[in-house]
Amino acid sequence: QMKKQCDQKLLIRMKTECVPCSLNLDTQCPAGYTKITNGTGIPDCRYYLEIKTHTLSFPGCRHHCVKEFEQPECCQGHWGPDCMGK
Repeated sequence: QMKKQCDQKLLIRMKTECVPCSLNLDTQCPAGYTKITNGTGIPDCRYYLEIKTHTLSFPGCRHHCVKEFEQPECCQGHWGPDCMGK
């Protein structure tokens, strides 16, 4: 019995919003995502504050998150909703 379904594992990556690093300890990834950075996250972004007529930008931190996603796919040479076609 040949395996006719070969699911693809996809990794979906996202980054949380940029915030002051000191506030980023408590930042959670969206539901279903796993945080792959720890502590205050990665200081690779800037966040903005509007002060009266000016917008100031400051270095901030964000977390990186991943989600594993199984995409059903037929193995090579098979097709159709049930992968029975050859």
